[in-house]
Order: sequence, then structure tokens, then C-alpha cells
Amino acid sequence: MGTDIDTLLWQGQTRPNRGPKPSLSLDRIVTAAVAIADAEGLEGLSMKSLATRLNSGVMSIYRYVPGKEELIALMIDAAVGEPPRVPDGTGWREGIRLCARAIRGFFLAHPWALPLVTKGRAIGPNETGWLESQLTALSSLDVSPGTRLNLAMAVSSYVRGAVTPELFGEDNGELRFAFLDHPDSHARFPMLAHTLTSIDPGTDEGFDSFFEFGLTRMLDGIAARFDRE
Repeated sequence: MGTDIDTLLWQGQTRPNRGPKPSLSLDRIVTAAVAIADAEGLEGLSMKSLATRLNSGVMSIYRYVPGKEELIALMIDAAVGEPPRVPDGTGWREGIRLCARAIRGFFLAHPWALPLVTKGRAIGPNETGWLESQLTALSSLDVSPGTRLNLAMAVSSYVRGAVTPELFGEDNGELRFAFLDHPDSHARFPMLAHTLTSIDPGTDEGFDSFFEFGLTRMLDGIAARFDRE
């Protein structure tokens, strides 16, 4: 198959030029691959497992997708979907908050994508549209185009960092406070011990509160530095 990944991402593919009418399609292959990754993680995804899910042969898949690297690029763009729409008249702060929440929602729905999005790869139209939405949300700020892009990327980086412990880390409750049970914890780490003993575990509001707190502080910083309205 001679179709490169950029063409697949941006133009898709029609049925193969030769042979009988196929039972597969690029959309069907990518949709099935996303479903496997959502259920089992990327470790559960192989061309063989994908072929089994599609009730097809492995070589039939290769008529549409050159390999797993290209498949994953297609999966990310399909899973991302349409970008969030920032309503006209929305201020930059609420607009970028809307985008940040949507990015977090994407990662929570598709955890397998989080380690992949910072790697060098081809990027498709859906993912590009998300960056466009962020830049549009920030368009009312009186900053240079380069600064606007840096702000959008900084917010995306915050979201990735904040969602990582939510997806792959420990719960905010018992395991964190178990640190206090170590015999020398108070002597070795007095400030941390004091901080944790001052927090009532029953008032811990969890990852939603953690995410919104950090996002609000970040937007406060952007406003203090750049918002001249």
C-alpha cells in the first residue's frame, strides 16, 4: 500500500483499487482499534487482535494501514474527535477553561493516548482543530502570535501533568496519608508531616478539585501578566 500517513489523516482512503469489494474500511479499522485500546490499553492492541475483532485477516488490514505506528496516529485523531467550540463572545479566560476541561475529558476517556501525544508524530485535522480552538479562545489577549501559541501549549501541558496522577497514580486519600504511619516520617519530613496532619482526609475533594484549583491559578497568572482589558 502506497498511501502515506499524512494522506490517510487528512484525506482518508477510498476502497483499494484492485480486488473484490472489501468488507473493511479505514474508519471501521480505526474505530475497532480505539475500542480495543480503551478497553485493554495499547498493550492489548496488535494487528492480530485487531484482525480478530474485525473478523478479518491481518494482511487485509495492511491494505489500509501501513503499520501500527500509522494506525496509532489515526487512532489519536479519531479519538480526539471534533474540537470544542468556544461560543462567540466568550472571554479568553472561560474560553481556555472550556478547552482545558475538554482536553482533560479526552484523556480520561482514552488514557492510552496520554503518553503518546508528546511524541514526534503526524498530527491530523481533528487534533489541529483543538489547537485552533485554544488560539481562538485566547485571541482577545493583546499578545504576540508566538506568545499566544506558548500560552496554549502551556495550558495543554498543565492538563497533561494534572491528569497523569488521576490516570496512573495513587488515590488522593488513604495511600497519601499512610506516609504518616512511618516511624520517622515526622522527624525526617516535618513540613510535609505538618501539612498532611493539618488536612482532614474527609474534606479531600479529589481530582476534580485539584484540577480546577491548578487551572484557576494558572489563569490568574496569565491574567496578571497579559490581560490589559
